[in-house]
Amino acid sequence: MTGSPLVLVIGAEDDPQLGMLHGLPHAVVHKAGELNAAPRNASAIFYWTGPRDLLREAFLANPGVRWVHSRNAGLDNFFFPELIESPVQVTNSSGVFSQSLGEFALAMVLYFAKDFPRMLGNKAAHRWEQFDVDAIDGQTMGIVGYGDIGRAVARRAHAMGMKILALKRHGPAGGDPVIEQFFTPNELHAMLARCDYVVASAPLTVETRHMISVAEFAAMKPGAVVINVGRGPVIDQAALIRALKEKKIRGAGLDVFEHEPIPADDPIWDFENVFISPHSVDHTRDWLEQAVRFFLEQYERFRKGEPLKNIVNKQLGY
Repeated sequence: MTGSPLVLVIGAEDDPQLGMLHGLPHAVVHKAGELNAAPRNASAIFYWTGPRDLLREAFLANPGVRWVHSRNAGLDNFFFPELIESPVQVTNSSGVFSQSLGEFALAMVLYFAKDFPRMLGNKAAHRWEQFDVDAIDGQTMGIVGYGDIGRAVARRAHAMGMKILALKRHGPAGGDPVIEQFFTPNELHAMLARCDYVVASAPLTVETRHMISVAEFAAMKPGAVVINVGRGPVIDQAALIRALKEKKIRGAGLDVFEHEPIPADDPIWDFENVFISPHSVDHTRDWLEQAVRFFLEQYERFRKGEPLKNIVNKQLGY
């Protein structure tokens, strides 16, 4: 690829997935001390993994950088002032992992609707006990943060006959065929009051931190189930624990948490009506390969001067 733009990769040289970059002009930096021997003429930075300080140092050491790409979809703790203030484009991997997250959200709906915990408990006790379950057809799901993950959740839930409400700063022009109604952030409580299932899929920003807290749990139905497949701190975990203790909601299915890993003495572990996934729902067997493939597609666009996908609003952080 003679004449192709040089990429500086922030990551470990021995990460097997980075072998997929063979043939693409690149250098890999894993520690700050390695920057001294690294090229200073990179046009792009691929932030695979590593401390943000290293990303910042690499950015400052390469004044010709025109594009920074993050392996991850979430960009909290990613930005620094020099990057925000620069004209450099930032992209992320939004959409690459959304399908698996959508499947998990649907699994959580079915987990509670069919009362799988009770079935598993009866199986462990060798107990034959018939009981009623819920059909999800006709029930209402509210999605807090209608981006790529939210759309992946909505498509699956809508296909199962659920009514879908969505919270978004600006609803799409022309609407969306799977959404019954869009709500703006100041209408959050009105949306929550109608939901049997609430799915948090918003990015973490100053505005979304603790977006779901005491007042929001109070606005929910007593039988509501809360599902988080976005970022942990979007939900105030102390308020969630209080809502669970006071039975203000039916339960929760969580892939992300305010503090990760969850401390061993955290009370969230002990609720029978909380399903815990260790922030691994998007870790399909090939998720890292998918991330590199998406970067390679982006690189081809960059090399050819074509518009990049997933351009991030650096001021908003997503």
